[in-house]
Amino acid sequence: MSQEPSGIFDMLGPIMIGPSSSHTAGVVRIARVVHFLLGGVPDEAEILFYNSFAMTYKGHGSDKAVLAGLMGFAVDDERIRDAIALADELKLRYTFDPVISSAKNHPNTLVIRARRADRQVSVEGISRGGGLILISSIDELHTNFTGQLHTLIVQARDVRGAVAFLSAILAYDSVNIATLTVSRRAKEDIALQVYELDEPLREESLTYIQTLPWVFQAQIIPPV
Repeated sequence: MSQEPSGIFDMLGPIMIGPSSSHTAGVVRIARVVHFLLGGVPDEAEILFYNSFAMTYKGHGSDKAVLAGLMGFAVDDERIRDAIALADELKLRYTFDPVISSAKNHPNTLVIRARRADRQVSVEGISRGGGLILISSIDELHTNFTGQLHTLIVQARDVRGAVAFLSAILAYDSVNIATLTVSRRAKEDIALQVYELDEPLREESLTYIQTLPWVFQAQIIPPV
C-alpha cells in the first residue's frame, strides 16, 4: 500500500546537503538506520549500490551520503561534503560495489552489510524520492518501515503470544502502534518484529523487553 506525504515538507523534499533527495538524503537516512542498529559507527561496511544507484552514486554524492549516515550525520549536516575524509579519520573500512540486477524491483536500492565489534547487520533500503525511504529487510528478514517514526525492532524466538505480549507492554505505556511487521525464517526459529510507534517507548519498558528470555535483541530506532 502506498504512503501519502504526511505534510507540505514531505512534498517539497527535505532540507539537505547534496544534489539529489533520492541519492543523497534518502541514502543518508538508510545508512543512519544501520548506525542506530549497530549502536554507533561501524568498524567496516560493504555497500552495494543497485541499478540507478550503481550508475550514478559517485556523481550524485551517494558515496559521501552513505558514509555520512553510517557516522550518524543528519541530512542537513555540513560534514556530509567531507564524509569520505572523516570516515578515513575514524578508520571506517568500507567498499563500494555497484550492481546491476533484475532481482531488485526498485532502481534506487541500497544494501549495507556492516559490523561493529561483535555485532553484524545487513540492511536493504529503498530511496523513494523526496528523501523518503523504505527499509525492506534486516538480516534478510522482511521489514516495511519508513524511518519517519520511532521504531521498535525486536529479534526473538518465534514463540506463541509474543506479539500480543509486546503489544500489551506498548498499550500499558499508552504507545500507539502505527504499523507492525513480523517475519521469521521458519516456525519456532528467529522472528523479527518491527513496530512503528506514534510515541516513544519508555526506557524502562525497553529494558524490560530486553530481559525477556525469548528476546535476543530489542532496540529503538529514532526517526531518521
